[in-house]
Amino acid sequence: MNKVRKIALAGNPNVGKSTVFNELTGSNQHTGNWTGKTVDIAEGSYYYKFNDYKLYDLPGTYSLVISSKEEEVARDFIEALDYECIVCVVDATNLERNLNLVLQICEITDKIVVMLNLCDEAKKRNIQIDSEQLSEMLGVPVVEATARSGRGINHLLEAVHNVVTGAIAPKPVRITYISPIEQAIGVLERAGMERYQALRVLEQGIEPDSLKEKNAYLKAVNILERFNVSGDHFIESRTLTVFQKSDLISQTVSKSMPSKAERREKQLDKILMGKYTALPSMLIIFGIVLWITIAGSNYPSDFLRDVFDKFEIWLAGAFSDIGIPQIIISLVVNGVLRVLLWVVAVMLPPMAIFFPLFAILEDFGALPRVAFNLDPCFKSCGACGKQALTTCMGYGCNAVGVTGARIIDSPRERKIAIITNSLSPCNGRFPLLIAIIAMFFTKSTVLSAMILLTFVAVSMAMTLLSSQILTKTVLKGDTSSFVLELPPYRKPQYLKIIWQTVKEKVFFVLLRAVAVAAPAGLVIWILANIQIGDTMLLNKIADFLNPIGNIMGMDGVILLGFILGFPANEIVIPIILMAYLSTGELGDYSSLESLKTILTDNGWTVTTAICTCIFSMFHFPCSTTLLTIWKETKSVKWTAMSVLLPLALGTILCILINIIF
Repeated sequence: MNKVRKIALAGNPNVGKSTVFNELTGSNQHTGNWTGKTVDIAEGSYYYKFNDYKLYDLPGTYSLVISSKEEEVARDFIEALDYECIVCVVDATNLERNLNLVLQICEITDKIVVMLNLCDEAKKRNIQIDSEQLSEMLGVPVVEATARSGRGINHLLEAVHNVVTGAIAPKPVRITYISPIEQAIGVLERAGMERYQALRVLEQGIEPDSLKEKNAYLKAVNILERFNVSGDHFIESRTLTVFQKSDLISQTVSKSMPSKAERREKQLDKILMGKYTALPSMLIIFGIVLWITIAGSNYPSDFLRDVFDKFEIWLAGAFSDIGIPQIIISLVVNGVLRVLLWVVAVMLPPMAIFFPLFAILEDFGALPRVAFNLDPCFKSCGACGKQALTTCMGYGCNAVGVTGARIIDSPRERKIAIITNSLSPCNGRFPLLIAIIAMFFTKSTVLSAMILLTFVAVSMAMTLLSSQILTKTVLKGDTSSFVLELPPYRKPQYLKIIWQTVKEKVFFVLLRAVAVAAPAGLVIWILANIQIGDTMLLNKIADFLNPIGNIMGMDGVILLGFILGFPANEIVIPIILMAYLSTGELGDYSSLESLKTILTDNGWTVTTAICTCIFSMFHFPCSTTLLTIWKETKSVKWTAMSVLLPLALGTILCILINIIF
């Protein structure tokens, strides 16, 4: 049996490590034009020249001097030396910044291969890199590649194979730091420490356990203090020394005049990040995405519902033919199955449109700029600019927005992003909002879109307000620094993005929704088919909720619709119709006019419509989102807070609106 060779994949955020990982292993780890996408160590395997290789994709890190949990994971893995070769992926368009990590890794191991990725982007920017000269100066193999197209991957495989088998013996360059640092390192090395261990101990001020190393550490600190080198100054001195003492960049990189691509990017940035154009451009882009999602999902949703209706009729007939009692057929087909299929028909099309569009904007490089523009707003509320990204994800699906909060380094700010994410109306709530807007406010498509965008703006304002409240109360703390490297604009890989997004996000959310939709269908059917006197149990509960609903500008049926719609927001309107019409099963409406007639006959007014829209945006998360919050936080307290905050906000707003009107 062949020995499994362990290979580590390291690099700065947003240099294409995950793309390299996918190319080598055949996996489909999510990639995106956004820093901090990889937050865990991904594992994969590949086979090359009769050898089995296990590949570890480490979280992106700018330095082994850690500033986040993800960077700590990467550093600990690198320093553990439990691998036979480490591939350091660098961005060919920004070699100077990337080389800092390379040189730090060279201090730890000599089993290293440098991969110059994004060479196609460098060429577009008229950047030329002498890879042979760079390899000679670093003392390690350097491979030119473009992972997105697969170019250079075979050369990388060969270089790694040669290092692992000993065909190549790299001799990494050793960086000499300023005299005080070198003297302090020397004291610790004589006490038995490795050079990289000495640097880490001095950087972090960690006093060793053993008496010999402890005494050496105190002597080393004394040397640094004597030369006024301590704390941040130590790290700054190391970083500056790397580039002051190295001729790597000047001798290996040349650049001619700015290319057309760079000039286009600057013009685009003037629009997307301009003082007066940033906000309007973001609203326009997001409005277009919403319009495409809403308009594009209508036809496939109608098609799926037609198919499912015919399937229900056929299945009911098949059950009847084999003698199954009618009550069992009604329970299974009109109860459990109908709710399940309804969720699929209504959720699948908009998710299949919204998430790929969102991922395309991410791969293009627009979303990091949205976070940059919104960072001052979130920072003023004690949150993090990266929360802007998770908030936008929530407009597609709150469960995905919650998982997206992993990119936020601060645990406090991550909890704020998770708790407030359900304040973003997901695509499951848009059908109700759109229907009510069309029935009670305007039939104009343009005006409807503007009103919907107004609701979105209100939800963003409530997210900021809630973040501020959490920061001042249960999640007090200082706002962490937000370092964001704006990536270059790139042509999205459309087919790959669509496939990965549908597989990883759409089906992920849909499966969770389906898992809770079936039992919910059973409960709804039971409530609708148990009679107390001449009244359905469903209506009895609605009557009990009426006083609360009236205070909030609605009625008990609407509140019950939201409660029973806990599995998925898409079934709120059908539940409301079922209660009003006393049909005993979920049904659809033939047109908006017929729906409006049913609603107005049951006491709906403009005030009812507004309050229903507000409560649709601000109420407890759906079951899928709540389950995701629990899995992400592992805390009853924060899961409960995620329910209570939007519910309290929606209740208060509805009461105020009802009083005003």
